[in-house]
Amino acid sequence: MALPTLRIIGFIIGIFLITLAIFMVVPMATLLVFERTGDLPSFLWSSMITFVAGLALVLPGRPEHIHLRPRDMYLLTVSSWLVVCIFAALPFLLTQHISYTDSFFESMSGITATGATVLSGLDTMSPGILMWRSLLHWLGGIGFIGMAVAILPLLRIGGMRLFQTESSDRSEKVMPRSHMVARLIVASYVGITIFGTLALWWAGMSPFDAINHSMSAISTGGFSTSDLSLAKWTQPAVHWVAIVIMILGSLPFALYVAMLRGHRRALIKDQQVQGLIGVLLVTWLVLGTWYWATTDLHWLDALRHVALNVTSIVTTTGFALGDYSLWGNFSLMLFFYLGFVGGCSGSTAGGIKIFRFQVAYILLRANLMQLIHPRAVIKQKYNGHRLDEEIVRSILTFSFFFAITICVIALLLSLLGVEWMTALTGAASTVSGVGPGLGETIGPAGNFAPLPDAAKWILSAGMLLGRLEIITVFVLCIPAFWRH
Repeated sequence: MALPTLRIIGFIIGIFLITLAIFMVVPMATLLVFERTGDLPSFLWSSMITFVAGLALVLPGRPEHIHLRPRDMYLLTVSSWLVVCIFAALPFLLTQHISYTDSFFESMSGITATGATVLSGLDTMSPGILMWRSLLHWLGGIGFIGMAVAILPLLRIGGMRLFQTESSDRSEKVMPRSHMVARLIVASYVGITIFGTLALWWAGMSPFDAINHSMSAISTGGFSTSDLSLAKWTQPAVHWVAIVIMILGSLPFALYVAMLRGHRRALIKDQQVQGLIGVLLVTWLVLGTWYWATTDLHWLDALRHVALNVTSIVTTTGFALGDYSLWGNFSLMLFFYLGFVGGCSGSTAGGIKIFRFQVAYILLRANLMQLIHPRAVIKQKYNGHRLDEEIVRSILTFSFFFAITICVIALLLSLLGVEWMTALTGAASTVSGVGPGLGETIGPAGNFAPLPDAAKWILSAGMLLGRLEIITVFVLCIPAFWRH
């Protein structure tokens, strides 16, 4: 790869690091507000180290008349997320006095909005580090939206071209409109965050808890300010507000832009949104009725417990209301399956994504019809787009490697001596971006701290692979990629 291209990539990563260093001011301000200044020097050093590293990459300047090709975007995407995670781990390392392995794991989980954690004692933890965890979720969420809307369709990743918008067009004619789309996406993201904060505050949370949980919910991350997660708050209003914010975070942000630009029915007419809401409502009713019938809870309380936990799993957020792993084998199996679903494309949610399941159904139906009517010409369309061979191939490729990645990671974890349920659900939850797994160790009532260091590095890789839609990372492993 040419030196000027690497310089551009370094320049952009440098800007990301400087931005990260500036955002470290937020937890520092939080410490000052709460008069807990003991961790202030650690954040100050972290910010300075990150800023200097970013400045070192920016100072050589941006090479003129050099444009990044699609293949260069793969390297930029993977390297930027990796480098940002390396430096975002510094506050955990310096304030919590944990190993760099644990710090990197927490950082990767934050930036990728996975929500798996190695930390406990959150209720008495420094408000600065709690704010930093939620802020990493929030930054990672808006970063992924930008990538999902602008970069992944361009790189033809896993059928994402179905959702290509004008923001992916690089022509000068469209660029001003692309910038406007980006501004509207950021405005939508910030607006929903503010709405969520005020709603959670009104529902019964303190302003600090409301800010943290709003950032965590809109990014579908799952970090909380309490070891009990949302079970700490008994007010039903808190739980329903959290459900609404998680759903808003798992909808396509490009459709929020369309609504702001006058297309009022953009959300309700979208097949993806209809599919996600349908899956949620059906699962709420089925599992809620089953939970009500097997417990002494009132039906509305049973529905609320189920709705929050199901929404959290489907949107890959990771909040919990009680330990749902104790509900029985039926719910355990159902939650395991739901963890693969994910939200919509172009949202902050992880997982396989609703649209890929819908496309798979369209293909299955078309093949069955072809068997019945061999001479028929069956049109296959999704959301107004024709399903050509390239889109179908990219979806099948993604789905195959998604499954293979989980299987390989689970196998590696079992090789390290990790118990099989922890290995399988840990691999699935990190690649899907759900956060908590199942079982006593990494279930909703536990965390990932007891796992060996090697397992944490493997799971960190799983988080990155899942967040970047897998193929983005795998393409860097091909020798032909590095040839001119």
